[in-house]
Amino acid sequence: MSFARAGADVRLALRPDATLSTLRDLDPCLRYGVLPWQRAANGLVIAASGAAPGRAAWLRARFGNELHIVAISRPRLMRAIEARFQTRLSRNAVHALARATPALSARRVVTRGQAFVFIAALATICCGFALWPRPTIGFLAGLLTLLFIANIAFRLALVLIGAEEPRRFARTPINRDDLPLYTVLVPLYREANMLAPLVHALRRLAYPPEKLDIKLVIEADDHGTLRAAMAQELPPWFEIVRVPPSHPRTKPKACNYALAFARGEFTVIFDAEDRPEPDQLTRAAAAFRALPPDYGCLQARLNFYNRDQNWLTRLFALDYALWFDYLLPGLDRLGVPLPLGGTSNHFRTAHLRAIHGWDPFNVTEDADIGIRMARLGLKVATFESTTFEEAASTLRAWFQQRSRWLKGYMQTWLVHMRNPLALYRHGGLRGFIAFQLFIAGTFLSALSNLVLWCAFGLSFFVPLQIFDGALGLTLTHLSSASLIAGNAGFIYLAMLGPYRRGWLELVPFALLAPVYWLLVSAAAYHSLAQLLTRPFYWAKTPHGFGRCTPS
Repeated sequence: MSFARAGADVRLALRPDATLSTLRDLDPCLRYGVLPWQRAANGLVIAASGAAPGRAAWLRARFGNELHIVAISRPRLMRAIEARFQTRLSRNAVHALARATPALSARRVVTRGQAFVFIAALATICCGFALWPRPTIGFLAGLLTLLFIANIAFRLALVLIGAEEPRRFARTPINRDDLPLYTVLVPLYREANMLAPLVHALRRLAYPPEKLDIKLVIEADDHGTLRAAMAQELPPWFEIVRVPPSHPRTKPKACNYALAFARGEFTVIFDAEDRPEPDQLTRAAAAFRALPPDYGCLQARLNFYNRDQNWLTRLFALDYALWFDYLLPGLDRLGVPLPLGGTSNHFRTAHLRAIHGWDPFNVTEDADIGIRMARLGLKVATFESTTFEEAASTLRAWFQQRSRWLKGYMQTWLVHMRNPLALYRHGGLRGFIAFQLFIAGTFLSALSNLVLWCAFGLSFFVPLQIFDGALGLTLTHLSSASLIAGNAGFIYLAMLGPYRRGWLELVPFALLAPVYWLLVSAAAYHSLAQLLTRPFYWAKTPHGFGRCTPS
């Protein structure tokens, strides 16, 4: 085995010979940074980049001793590996999870058993309306009220639990030389206008550049974003990964494709508009070192840098402050399955690969993977570091984004309720109940909110005594009680959200929470319609319109 540099005593062909490697070589080629390139008169020429323990032993075992190792740049090697194995990589990105564990994939929206239950329930309700209209209306109104109030009560309980002193990991300072290699995946689609601020934010990360593996993950036919990325004069720890076009065209599919190229011990996801706190990677690495190895993911907190842009961004910031500063920490303290946020998820790369990455068919892949990790015996925790991102500042962009999130929560509930006994067995009674109240409760409360408002309005024109006798309960009584209690809960929760960050100027906007949740209800019905007609459609949220607010 000899070693040379390209252009020295061995001249590499323009492209590698595809007959020299098979599909089984993909993982070792990525792991060791090598690719069989061409035949020479006295052996096989192997292109290699960097150093990798175990490389020589694998090459000898696979190809024999007559080898010439030629050093080439990593970008050139990665482009060659992508070109050689593109079909395999693309298929794995789409189908790996569905092939390995079809029961945990959203590729099938509804199973036959679920369809039977839904049809039977709908038929029962229709028969009830036909034969016993008043008791049926009373039962449904009572059930919706119970679901609505239960969701609010559970969130209040989570706020009380999450409001306790944040869990602090006993962090031992890590020397610069001991910091692990960290992969940063940034999926981009039609984000040419975001490249300059994104690269600036990533370069501000307080992490040794030689320990960074930053991958800009761009669709191969998104020529505008590709041109903008190449125009940035990226430093050597940045790479561009081109994702070949395929369906579904979703962020998790793109992340799965890029995951094959991840070299880090840990992997984090950032979005194009994200501005993570500079020490976030260091803090995550220290927290992982302090935790047992069954902790597969750490979730940082999220909020917005343009929160003061208009009334919608202020309400959105209240929503996020409640979600990431109280609700998710509350779930963490309870030790129940925790749906992740869409960005700043820090994973142990080995665990992420072991569970076949994200579900490319789930449009809220972050919530799903948090639940799936818990079912597979891995733990998720929150930690104190914030990533600031851009809140959707127009009603149309917000509506599309919220509809996609709610559709994904519906998908996640359908997937994990295919086998309720298995979900109960993996999560225990507390985890099972929390899943119903938090995942199902998120979209059911949104759906029932609008129904209760409609029932309240209708009851003034069509008074309906739904229970006779001493109770004397009318639809007006029931819907009024639900809306007063529910919306008072919404306002109170929204008011609590900004206290941890000291954003007290946002508190008065909590009075608009009922309006905000009516918008959420409208988005829920839109997402339900899309689940039936376009389950895998990913509504793109435009970025680059937010005005920065000093934090």
